[in-house]
Amino acid sequence: MSDPTEQRWPGERLGLPESGPRSIARPARRITALAIDWAIASAISVAFFSTGPWQTNGFVTLGLFAGIQLLFLLVANGGVGHLLLGMRVVPLNPGRLELWRPLVRTLLVCLFVPAVIWDADQRGLHDRAAGTLLVRV
Repeated sequence: MSDPTEQRWPGERLGLPESGPRSIARPARRITALAIDWAIASAISVAFFSTGPWQTNGFVTLGLFAGIQLLFLLVANGGVGHLLLGMRVVPLNPGRLELWRPLVRTLLVCLFVPAVIWDADQRGLHDRAAGTLLVRV
């Protein structure tokens, strides 16, 4: 007999489809989006806050990354990388993405570890704490 808590795909127990719009964004897409956002923050850091040839202060880059994440989450429900790769951050329960959700999510992504620990639905600890989902559009 199968376990009733077992699911066939990430997000099934949350009522999300296996693929297509509103399905959970898979790890490769998520990691690529994160790399895009970090590259943007790094480029801005090198262009405006350089401490030498191609050198920057890591905290400045992290602050830029956090600011860009927060701004784009509040305005467009996703970071630049998310938007380019067809993803959006949405609240777990239908409604608006209140200010506290992007703030908590961004702070935890900046700590890195919560973003790489996932549950069965491929939601990182940062998404669980913020009550959000990263879904495909």
